[in-house]
Formats: sequence, structure tokens, C-alpha cells
Amino acid sequence: MSKKIFINLPVSDLKKSMDFYTAIGFTNNPMFTDETAACMVLTEEIYVMLLTHNKFSEFTTKEIADTSKTAAVINCVSVDSPEELNTFIDSALNAGAKETKEPIDFGFMQQKSFEDIDGHLWEVTYMDMSKFPQE
Repeated sequence: MSKKIFINLPVSDLKKSMDFYTAIGFTNNPMFTDETAACMVLTEEIYVMLLTHNKFSEFTTKEIADTSKTAAVINCVSVDSPEELNTFIDSALNAGAKETKEPIDFGFMQQKSFEDIDGHLWEVTYMDMSKFPQE
């Protein structure tokens, strides 16, 4: 069985966050969704759990980071083509995300970055290993 990753994110407005993640290509799994949490599925291996602040606090005794001022993690997802990279980023920006830095192009790897509507940081990467520099 393949390993799965569940990224847990505290959100200020669960419905708005669900709408945002739907707009960028995630689907909701209603089996693990209620008024305090939503399971948003990107692939069979990648899930984002959107949690109200109260729900998120049930999993930690630490203070929830103020993502308008601090960064705790940068999530990165790969895509299969430069076109998919651009579509993903355009969808995020159209749904209310903010671009966080200039796009990067290393020849073999292209990367763009955004923060979601709650300030959580994301990078989207396309790699073509056939273009990786050889020594």
C-alpha cells in the first residue's frame, strides 16, 4: 500500500477555504467532513485537512501561527507539465491566493509559489529530469 500524506491546516472560514481548494483542483471527501473539518483530496496519496482553529487546537497545545506574520511550513506539490503548473497557479490566484515570489526556472525545473487565503504557503513544481544538468 502506498503511503499517504495528510496536511492539516488551521483555517479561519471553513466554507471559504473549501471553496478555495475546490477551485484549485481538490475534491471534498464528505466522509471526513463536518462543520469543524473538511478533507480535501488532490490525489490518492495527498490530502489536505482544513480544520477550524478550535478543531486544530485539539491536536496541539502550541499556539496557532499567525500566517500573516510567520511561516511554519512550505508545502510543495509536483505537476506533470508546465501547462499544468500554470493552470494550477492561475486557478489559485483567481480563487484569492497571493503570489509570494517570482517564478523560478532552472531549465530542468520550474517553480511558482503562492499563499492560500489563510496565508499557508505552497509551491508548485514541474521537473523534467531529462534536462537535468550532466557533469
